[in-house]
Amino acid sequence: MRPFKTGPTKTPMNQSLKLDISHRVAIALAEDIGSGDITAQLIPAEVNATATIITREQAVLCGSPWVEEVFRQLGPDINLRWQAKEGDDIRPEQVICQLEGNARALLTGERTALNFLQTLSGTATTARHYAAKVAGTGIQILDTRKTLPGLRLAQKYAVAIGGCHNHRIGLFDAFLIKENHIAACGGIAEAVRAARQLAPGKTVEVEVENLDEYQQALDAGADIIMLDNFSLADTQQAISRKTGNVKLEISGNLDDANIGQVALEGIDFLSSGSLTKHCRAVDFSMRIKTCGGM
Repeated sequence: MRPFKTGPTKTPMNQSLKLDISHRVAIALAEDIGSGDITAQLIPAEVNATATIITREQAVLCGSPWVEEVFRQLGPDINLRWQAKEGDDIRPEQVICQLEGNARALLTGERTALNFLQTLSGTATTARHYAAKVAGTGIQILDTRKTLPGLRLAQKYAVAIGGCHNHRIGLFDAFLIKENHIAACGGIAEAVRAARQLAPGKTVEVEVENLDEYQQALDAGADIIMLDNFSLADTQQAISRKTGNVKLEISGNLDDANIGQVALEGIDFLSSGSLTKHCRAVDFSMRIKTCGGM
């Protein structure tokens, strides 16, 4: 059983994501351009140029569909030739992409394109680093909903490109029953029962904070039980009690320093908000190479 509907390793470039890219790029361009790029207007409208995008540091490349969409919206005659593909390991000073087209459009789109590229490559690079920590264990590292506002699908895509996996996309595609839900429903068993009645085909996950709650979630038939900030001893106890097809997930303050330490046999998933909320942008730059008339 997969953790959720979004699947392992690489999120496909489906129609929903394509529409999201177009929408987010349009918003980002409008935010930057406003009433017009007055600096780009210093250059005659008919001038064409070539440019290159390079990386200043080692990283995992991610975000080329967003870059392509930026320049598609600014100038359909701009040509991009990628020298690396999504998911490639790239090195400092490597040429990532060559561009050719209207000089104004290239300059206007430069920062928006690089903003997407640096953020998503940063996310993918972090994910690749985390995935290496559990390589060979069979454990999947999951992201969370702790994403940058407006970039949920983009960062989820980048996590998958980096080699980790997606948890829920949002509040709509699986149940994650937490402390407040349990209190409002009257207990773990009641909450799980209500979830099964409301949406029989949806995955039901319960977050538990101690072994007593863990046993209640087991007895209630949860699909996944999230062990929130369990001690190592309690985690081992939970593994020993595991029954049926239930999957176990560890969550709570996991980062690259400790995530390998909790990759225990019997654990199925490790989830960490650090994949998306703590990632550092990768340093890219775009250089105009030549300018000339039409």
